[in-house]
Amino acid sequence: MSVLAIYPQARPEQPEVIRDADAIGKRLDRIGVRFERWSANRSLNADADQDAVLDAYRESVDRLMQSHGFKTADVISVAPDFPDREALRHKFLSEHTHSEFEVRFFVEGRGLFFLHPDEDVYAVLCEKGDLLSVPANMKHWFDTGAEPDLKAIRLFTNPEGWVARYTGDDIADGLPKMERFLEQCA
Repeated sequence: MSVLAIYPQARPEQPEVIRDADAIGKRLDRIGVRFERWSANRSLNADADQDAVLDAYRESVDRLMQSHGFKTADVISVAPDFPDREALRHKFLSEHTHSEFEVRFFVEGRGLFFLHPDEDVYAVLCEKGDLLSVPANMKHWFDTGAEPDLKAIRLFTNPEGWVARYTGDDIADGLPKMERFLEQCA
């Protein structure tokens, strides 16, 4: 189940929690973040390759590519036995920005985005079927969890892909990681 928890700066120990997908989408829209639910146009096997995954979501992917000028789309897959999972997790856990949209659609598994557009922090647990689009230059970070398990479509305007500019702020250290978030909010 998708979950949005909003951590107010004044009371981060008392987040507002929203579990309804439509309500999550409306609340995130207020800060310029797109949240959608997508369905595949066909069944996919667990071992489906990048082409099969992109074809299964072709209509939705093409719609976003055309409307926002995305140049490339790919599929990333990370399993709990991924050899460098700790390094991968650490890379995303520091607050950063991008000069372009960061778009992720969760084909399988889940991930936890933290968005920091203002004094509050919005934590969005995305699961299978969820699309999240973080606007360019919005401060954020991402947690795969200690045992990452996800397959996601990524869309890029920059053909080189994911390029982060770290803010140097340690705000991420004061908020729960994936495992604690699941205990508290899911």
